[in-house]
Amino acid sequence: MTRLALWFEFLALFGAGPLLVVVVKQRLVFLLLLWVGAVFVWHRTHHHRQPPLTADAVRTEMRSILRRFMAVALVLGFGTWLMMPEGFLTFPLERPWLWLAVMVGYPLLSVWPQEMLYRRFVQLRYAPLFGPCWGFVAASGLAFGYAHLIFVNPIAIVLSTAGGLLFATNFLRHRSLMLVWVEHSLYGCLIFTIGLGRFFFTGAAWHP
Repeated sequence: MTRLALWFEFLALFGAGPLLVVVVKQRLVFLLLLWVGAVFVWHRTHHHRQPPLTADAVRTEMRSILRRFMAVALVLGFGTWLMMPEGFLTFPLERPWLWLAVMVGYPLLSVWPQEMLYRRFVQLRYAPLFGPCWGFVAASGLAFGYAHLIFVNPIAIVLSTAGGLLFATNFLRHRSLMLVWVEHSLYGCLIFTIGLGRFFFTGAAWHP
């Protein structure tokens, strides 16, 4: 495939795709696009196996992930409590069973397909456009942030862009979809827990 055709494909998938979701405002379309894309990516790329990380490397990466997460959790938690005290921790306190369902379902139903698309697929498919290193990080992170325009608020876009750049940077280093899935899941669950989940909910964005 030529570079021009790859650019067209990238812009159609990662540019027009989120716009389509915003226009139709149907969660089923959103989930369908996400999962069809993820299954397609898995089918096309599952034979591209990275050398497995050693147990020591996994432990080192997990310690780094947890240290970073604890620091970010303190900053985001304090900022949310300071700026939006009325919403801080209300989700787990007022609707504990729904909160628990989100904590379990979100990593499985949302994070995995996102990582397949925005990390694995972007890295393997569009290396001729962005290269294998920092161009990939920029493309992956910015496309990931842009995708969150479906929530129609700048906070979702800013936080997701920062998260996307972080996840892509770490994926570039360890090349482990499992580890980036864990890290993405931690931050997503944190956001829903401390009260920022309202900015990542299509119901609030599409039906105010």
